[in-house]
Amino acid sequence: MELFTNQILAGIATGAIYACMALAVVMIYQAIDHLNFAQGEMAMFATFISWQLMQWGVPYWGAFVLTLIFAFIGGIAIERILFKPLAKAPILTNVAGFIALFAIINSCAGLIWDFTIKQYPTPFGSAPFLGSQLISTHQAGMIGVTVLLLIALFFFFQYTRIGLAMRAAAALPESARLVGINTSWMIALGWGMASAIGAIAGMLIAPVVFLEPNMMGGVLIYGFAAAVLGGLTSPFGAVVGGFLMGIFENLAGTYIPGVGNELKLPIALALIISVLVVKPAGLFGRHIVKRV
Repeated sequence: MELFTNQILAGIATGAIYACMALAVVMIYQAIDHLNFAQGEMAMFATFISWQLMQWGVPYWGAFVLTLIFAFIGGIAIERILFKPLAKAPILTNVAGFIALFAIINSCAGLIWDFTIKQYPTPFGSAPFLGSQLISTHQAGMIGVTVLLLIALFFFFQYTRIGLAMRAAAALPESARLVGINTSWMIALGWGMASAIGAIAGMLIAPVVFLEPNMMGGVLIYGFAAAVLGGLTSPFGAVVGGFLMGIFENLAGTYIPGVGNELKLPIALALIISVLVVKPAGLFGRHIVKRV
């Protein structure tokens, strides 16, 4: 029972990172109806920025806030410069743009900071949480940050004018334009927020996987999987999907014979396929009906 509890708690902690990445993926998907294949690289580059700031003597939380500002502005800049001109382009053109962005960011990070593994500090420490050996303070911190982020986003989208305008621009862009909402800038704001959320995921996972240009590859795959599992039209579903992915990954690696670290990802993806066969829109997604 202690092993089972430990794996559940560790899965929730890892799932918090997947949840952040899935949330970023869903936000961009709702804005432009495409998956951002460079989301992980954007998060990785922002994490390197925070690491560099700390190397220059900036305290952790100061570097954290400055990195979020950088990631937010960078996300808006990427949308304005690269993807706004591709708004009416074919899907494959957008996919090519995402792949090119992935390669450019990865190469630039390697050129600036090289491909050696670097240690990244944790603000929460690595001691047992509240004296328990089942979860560390860093794992508890990851869970807490994700929950606070979800609550903040809920209030933002539910009770602020900008949040309501972003929801309207994503759900009914034609109607939103008719009432005076600048849907183009709402999409840009969505990119900025998704970039900042991805940066949070990168800074939280870096102390666990260490910092290097390819650190977010596996996290992005799990983030995509979590977003699809929870529903690409549901931010709440993306978060739930992230936590479920983390828990199932840990339990599969522990209790299914012969799985180990190498087969945890295929097993988790097989679970997602099974769910989507029954519920194609995901656990919390809604079917999109278009009038033709």
